[in-house]
Amino acid sequence: MTRRQKEPLRSLTDHERTALQKTARSYSEPAVCVLRAKALLHVAQGSSYTQAAAAVGLAGPDPVSRLVRRFNTEGLAALMPHLPPGKAPTYTSVERQRIVEMFATRPDPERDGTATWSIATLTRALHKAPEEQGLSTVCGYTVWKVLVESGYRFVKSRTWCQTGSIKRRTKSQVQQVQDPDTEAKKKSYRAGVHARRTPGTASVV
Repeated sequence: MTRRQKEPLRSLTDHERTALQKTARSYSEPAVCVLRAKALLHVAQGSSYTQAAAAVGLAGPDPVSRLVRRFNTEGLAALMPHLPPGKAPTYTSVERQRIVEMFATRPDPERDGTATWSIATLTRALHKAPEEQGLSTVCGYTVWKVLVESGYRFVKSRTWCQTGSIKRRTKSQVQQVQDPDTEAKKKSYRAGVHARRTPGTASVV
């Protein structure tokens, strides 16, 4: 008899389901992200936490329970591992800017193996870039975190876009319009994300 789920998985949006399916099939995303996406999809399809854990190779239901609890609060960000609480930032503002600048450049399909950046392909490109342009030890979580804190988000078209900015078409031209409250909204979002995190929470794997 399976143990009752104290906090069941909430209903997935179409965007979340599509993103989870894409990650679960990916050969380029970090293995931990693929495993978590598969576990969430099993639960969404009606599997118990014990069944989902067995399907993805976890020892028991507790890691899946923690993952579901985090996903219910954070959404797709739950696929990425947390850094240890209280850890000082590893990268300076200059190095963080390198990540954003690399992301802003168009990838070369032959060199980078992609036409649009994902977290995994961008991380690999930073590893391979010359020392003055890249970051040889940066991890995918740091890349994701820097992009989110810089105002980027993953949208339904499976690409990243900058929040607070939108293109509006007029009769004569296309104009880039910037939301004047973007920075205030970013700070509010960051404060909410940090407030939701529970110090000492163990990783799913």
